[in-house]
Amino acid sequence: MVEDKRISMAVIRRLPRYFRYLSDLMKMDVKRISSKELSERMHITASQIRQDLNCFGGFGQQGYGYNVESLYEEISKILGTDTRFSCIILGAGNMGNALANYENFKKRGFDILAIFDIDENKVGKQINNIDVMHMDTLDDFASKNKIDIAMLTVPNKNITDIAKRVTSLGIKGIWNFSPTDLMLDNGAVVENVHLSDSLMVLGYRLKDIRG
Repeated sequence: MVEDKRISMAVIRRLPRYFRYLSDLMKMDVKRISSKELSERMHITASQIRQDLNCFGGFGQQGYGYNVESLYEEISKILGTDTRFSCIILGAGNMGNALANYENFKKRGFDILAIFDIDENKVGKQINNIDVMHMDTLDDFASKNKIDIAMLTVPNKNITDIAKRVTSLGIKGIWNFSPTDLMLDNGAVVENVHLSDSLMVLGYRLKDIRG
């Protein structure tokens, strides 16, 4: 397989879409599919699909197309869904609650070990059977548990300091839900998520068709 650093992020960001569509095809008992048929379902060109998959070895056969289950398994390995990742949530507010209650994380290999907050009214309680702990205990918890990903849902003014604290504990993955784009130079992998951006794009598109 070609190393990830030589593959564009645009290709990598399309992989979860392939994964979802292939999962749906398996549920419909579809055994094989051509790039043309897949392109019609996904609304991207067959050429783009072939180019994307060729970055990782191709997986298709001329005149046959793709074996749906085999391709699903290969993309699963590329995305790391066959590996389990240990996660924590920082911030037990509305977004933290929503993440803790999203059952699909566990199915995709992401196990939430604990939630951290500074609000004494939340500390000591549970969200979806996950303990809410005080931020003061984070360092001790991290020293006793291997944590791969920190999901940050804390106030924007605190985000940079908290991100630095998290990475100083050896946590290499950050899923950031604050309005500020985090850009760290300490080797951490950061994924910035802006839900409002997507909503505003939807609003623009609706405004455009409404005239």
